[in-house]
Amino acid sequence: MAATPDERDERIALLLDYENLAIGAREGLGVSPFDLGPVADALAVRGRVVARRAYADWSSFDDDRRLLARAQVELIDIPQRLGGSRKNAADIKMAVDAVEIAYERSWVTTFAIGTGDSDFTPLVHKLRELDKRVIGIGVASSTSRLLPPACDEFLYYDRLVDTAPPAPVDLEPAPAVGTPPEEPAEDEEAVERLVTRTLSGLARRGDGPVLASRLKRAMLRQDPTFDEAEHGFRGFGELLRHLQERRIVALGEGSAHGDPEVSFPVDEPAEDDAFRVLAQVVGELAGRDGSVPLSGLKDQVRKRRPDFSEKTYGFASFLSFAKAARARGVVRMDWDERAGDWRLRPV
Repeated sequence: MAATPDERDERIALLLDYENLAIGAREGLGVSPFDLGPVADALAVRGRVVARRAYADWSSFDDDRRLLARAQVELIDIPQRLGGSRKNAADIKMAVDAVEIAYERSWVTTFAIGTGDSDFTPLVHKLRELDKRVIGIGVASSTSRLLPPACDEFLYYDRLVDTAPPAPVDLEPAPAVGTPPEEPAEDEEAVERLVTRTLSGLARRGDGPVLASRLKRAMLRQDPTFDEAEHGFRGFGELLRHLQERRIVALGEGSAHGDPEVSFPVDEPAEDDAFRVLAQVVGELAGRDGSVPLSGLKDQVRKRRPDFSEKTYGFASFLSFAKAARARGVVRMDWDERAGDWRLRPV
């Protein structure tokens, strides 16, 4: 009997060597506290995360602990003891838990191991030997070269941060008494970002056509509160048809009636226009050496076009968008070893 859509989804156990990730993000990327959101979004397009655990001495990560609790992560406390190795204790506990889950929870199909430590390479090999798929997650500057080749897939946090949407604001000013609350001006744009970001992630996996039902399941894994009715649509299909009219997505015939295939439009005129804006900004900002660094360039493009988002055109990050512009001959692009950044030049 054919599997139902939910049965085809990967069921993921996320285990985080938190100290390795947090210190790597702080020292390598200047990110503190560690933001789990980009990791959660990346895993949401791959399947259902059925277990989330993070291992650390939490007395050293007060701010992080609160953020992780909001993200429904179980915190495994490994206190530092005199004369003992906290690092080894955390590593051993995480490895034991991973093997226990692999044996006792057969429904878990995939392990997402967050660390850059090569000490976990034997664990990765053991999990794959047990017919489990392993996704590694680490910060590039603190990830051993031995670890990524051992995994089925490896996600560099540096790239995920670039693809993450702006963090939501917890507190908003209360509306004046007697006035109805206003619908946020960016409400429709937020829906478009969620659709295009999710569709981009599913399309990059290359494991078959993206059907509307699969797209919505992945969107709900990223934002369980999403409801197209809140945005004025009677159904998800109506929302997709609206986005098709705006040339944000393209719909094709799916394998079942009422479940169309969703993709990005081909030869989108707006995409060409976005590349032209990038070329203009690069030309205007090029310094005496005739180039401009990639860092900060996206903000400059947004000054010219406030609604710009590379996700709209199916690109996972601004770097990918810039590389696509180079491939199309719109700009030139070279790596600056001394600055550790890409530099773009007008053609």
